[in-house]
Amino acid sequence: MNRETMQCVILVTSDIHGYIHPLDYRTGEETSSGLAKLAALIKEERKKSPELLLIDNGDMLQGSPFAAYAAAYGAKVHPCIEVMNGLSYDAAVPGNHEFNFGLAKLRSAVSGSEFPWLAANIVSEREPAFGKPYLVKSIGGKLKVAILGVTTHYIPYWENPSHIAGLAFLDALESVKEWAAYIRKHEQPDLLIVSYHGGFERHLDTGQATERLTGENQAYAICMEVPGIDVLITGHQHRCLAGEWNGVAIVQTGCNGQALGQITVDAQRQEGRWEVSGKTVRLLEPGLHIAADEQVMALTEEVERRTQEWLDQPIGRTEGKLLIEDPFECRKAPHPFVQFIHQVQIEATGAELSVAALLSEESRGFEAIITMRDVLSAFVYPNTLRVLRLTGEDIRLALEQSAAYFDLGQDGRLKVSEDYLTPKAQHYNYDMWSGIEYDIDLSFPVGERITRLTRNGEELYRDAEYTVVMNSYRAGGGGNYDMFRGKPILYEGAADMAELAAEYIRSRGIIKAMDTDSWQIIW
Repeated sequence: MNRETMQCVILVTSDIHGYIHPLDYRTGEETSSGLAKLAALIKEERKKSPELLLIDNGDMLQGSPFAAYAAAYGAKVHPCIEVMNGLSYDAAVPGNHEFNFGLAKLRSAVSGSEFPWLAANIVSEREPAFGKPYLVKSIGGKLKVAILGVTTHYIPYWENPSHIAGLAFLDALESVKEWAAYIRKHEQPDLLIVSYHGGFERHLDTGQATERLTGENQAYAICMEVPGIDVLITGHQHRCLAGEWNGVAIVQTGCNGQALGQITVDAQRQEGRWEVSGKTVRLLEPGLHIAADEQVMALTEEVERRTQEWLDQPIGRTEGKLLIEDPFECRKAPHPFVQFIHQVQIEATGAELSVAALLSEESRGFEAIITMRDVLSAFVYPNTLRVLRLTGEDIRLALEQSAAYFDLGQDGRLKVSEDYLTPKAQHYNYDMWSGIEYDIDLSFPVGERITRLTRNGEELYRDAEYTVVMNSYRAGGGGNYDMFRGKPILYEGAADMAELAAEYIRSRGIIKAMDTDSWQIIW
């Protein structure tokens, strides 16, 4: 007996971070990524499956110089939203970085969208704050598909409170449980898709925790604990994943337009309803051989041109060497560029001590002439500054956390610990300090590596208190710095670090390289 069959194709983008053009903003070279290249793949897939679903899983609006320029000087409709409208997205889920420029900017992006935003667990006065919790679509007038959107609820630990005022972020796992049950009961879909801006907290094969189980990532638990999900779209971690686990098709598409996720679900009509009969998950990577979509390039051409002019503006010059030749070498010993970051932070806040990280592996510091391109390459996240009151013991614990970044290879050479490389690279979670002197001795076990800790040559006492400036992400405990959570906030700035650094450079004209030997690694 012949059974009626249907096929549903779902295309996924996630963590685009404002990368539309296939361009390395640091070097000006063409890349094999970006939404303009993915757009070419999307249009090809539409020719094969005109009724496919196209979903963005968050972190679209922040992360590139293009996005930074659009946020500061952009038109009424955000250029990324214009591109998404032109590609006929069916839905989008807000990522954590959607909040970086404040609610007014985000609400403007949402209002300019010709597609709904799905955020079941982000509420205001108990109602969804953006769009709706879920969307129901019909494929071929026969197959009923429900799409539920949720976002990592860890955002309040990182974000400037003024950017999320009036919002509540409910536990993502519990929200999926609640809404999936509701959708199954009241909508009775043939296919349930969960689009979750969050990642996997455990290894898919072993179930072993791959990170501290804080609740930031809950995709493993969603697969294990929520019945009835057919497809789980993930993101946030910038990993490339495609497959099926515990009966759920899963996908994660990297970042900056590395890949397009494609989930194909086959269904058969049995006893009056559709039953899923198979799933295929793939990552479609554009590569240099795929030409960027001409319509997307033309749509964003003028904003891109203005972005490039803005990036090439000279704002100062250097005296001495502030160039970073190797990011790892920069983290092994005090570096003049990191000292520059400390200078900016301390001058902006008046704090006694400063904590800073090299945030991007692409940052090369400053050459003889400093441009906005250099500044934005170094400060890739729009973090603001906070000053916390910390004890000597808090500082010691934080230093031990950073000291775990290093390990020794079998050849005795210094290397990065696997804990900072798996499941994704987290170099930005290694901090360097100014205003104190310390030694990291790798002959001791993790947690006991700080063998010298002084200020102006005198021991830092456990109960003594100090004012410490750091970025807002770290001040909220981001990167497993639990010792910072809940500490008194003495200052909270509104300007992000790129703004502060640019103004610092402009006001001086010349930035002198400063050397220090305030800390060292012993191995």
